[in-house]
Amino acid sequence: MRSTPIGIVMMNDARPHVYNLNNAENMAVVHGWADVIRQRFKNVDGSSPEVITASETITGVRVAQKIGEELRRANCRQVIMCYNVWDFPYLVWPFINSLGRDVPILSLSNNNGQYPGNVGLLATDGALRQAGIRTHRIVGDMNDQSTQDQVLDWLRASEAYTTMHNEVYGIYGGPSMGMDTGYFHLVPNVKTFGTNVFFVDQLLLLKKMEKEVDEAEVEKGFKWFNDLLGDRILYDGHMLTPETLKTQIRLYLAMKLVNEEEGFDFCGLKGQRELTENVCLGDIAEMLMNDPYDWNGSKEPMVCATEGDSYAAMTMQLLKYISGGLPTLFMDVRLYHPELDIWDWCNSGNHSSYYANYSMNAADNFKKLTLHPALEFYFKAGGASVAFDAGPAQMTFARLGLWDDKPFMVIMAGENVELPAEQRKAINAQTDPTWPHVHARVHGNFQEFLNVFPANHVLGVKGNYVRALNYLCEIIGIPSIILGPEGQQRLKPIWEMMN
Repeated sequence: MRSTPIGIVMMNDARPHVYNLNNAENMAVVHGWADVIRQRFKNVDGSSPEVITASETITGVRVAQKIGEELRRANCRQVIMCYNVWDFPYLVWPFINSLGRDVPILSLSNNNGQYPGNVGLLATDGALRQAGIRTHRIVGDMNDQSTQDQVLDWLRASEAYTTMHNEVYGIYGGPSMGMDTGYFHLVPNVKTFGTNVFFVDQLLLLKKMEKEVDEAEVEKGFKWFNDLLGDRILYDGHMLTPETLKTQIRLYLAMKLVNEEEGFDFCGLKGQRELTENVCLGDIAEMLMNDPYDWNGSKEPMVCATEGDSYAAMTMQLLKYISGGLPTLFMDVRLYHPELDIWDWCNSGNHSSYYANYSMNAADNFKKLTLHPALEFYFKAGGASVAFDAGPAQMTFARLGLWDDKPFMVIMAGENVELPAEQRKAINAQTDPTWPHVHARVHGNFQEFLNVFPANHVLGVKGNYVRALNYLCEIIGIPSIILGPEGQQRLKPIWEMMN
């Protein structure tokens, strides 16, 4: 998975008789934190960001300039500034001005009475904040698990931002059915996230399906589905036939081709109404894009948002990077059951099949899948709808939105709940049992959710990433609205207090 290099540097005293005595110990701290990050920062595919350690501690102007240039040439997109002793705060400027002021900065100190790292941190980081540079601060022992976890959450957030910065989102057809909340708002997105867009007409996908898709691959995919699902592909001879399923597989392959040709990092598919009424339903293609596998084996999930919802796609891409490459969920905010305090989040669209059993093996997840005929009332061209209930798991749910053209993010901890089979069946029947369902309980009550949630689509990822997402919003400079007790515990950064 893509990532960006992390720089680590130690701020030090400028007096030779002091730094000559402490250099070895200070460099040991730098290399110690580098080892922690290399060992613990692991993505789903086993990859890790490159960690660059400064060649020496910062003890003077020329050294500060040299180390800044060193990390800049190594393409470091975020920096951890360590404090183990008192340092000379003014040296931060030749360092930061050489590295670049636009990199996320974490100031990281010990809590040691003998060596006043805290004093150096507050004096030096305070100088940065005086000039309006957003920073984060963490104080704790390097061997402390909670301190390490906090640093790793900050790095997950920083990596998500710096990796997504300069990515291109490919949108096939634009937002569906006039959903303005899914529109790609170019200027705020470029200014805030550094992310651009390229619009492609869905006609190109149709032409790729007709002329360039390898039919041998279509047959491989078709056999894979039939081998894994058997009689759980509910062919009806009308909406769901072998040919309509193959058409959906062709759509997936066509999207793969264009994504690769155009260099798209993530994508969205309009679907309704042009494709769904004239070609096929997009559910199979969207599911496969978001899955960590297809018939050719393991692959990196390719975020794909149904109905061309660009802010859903951007949220999913951030969740993918925050989680180290996990598949992400796209859901309709469909029905709240107050007697159970449970949401039924379902839609005909791209629930990754990973969420059936949380396995990186397709066969494990497909045990819970059934392919139903598409609903003719909505999707006249036919194809398969994918049905399953998400398994129980701790989750993080989120959504980017806009207020007066300014981005913000709503964040919720929660869980996918396991309900008795008959209860699940009864709940699903109130919406549509042929679609995938997530029975979600979120931290935060119904009115709290209703008051702030920006759209009809909610996104999610397995695990608890609330703190990391909050760091992300603060690094980017957008408001984070955290529901439930986690929101009440959030400390506002100084730049929010001063607005």
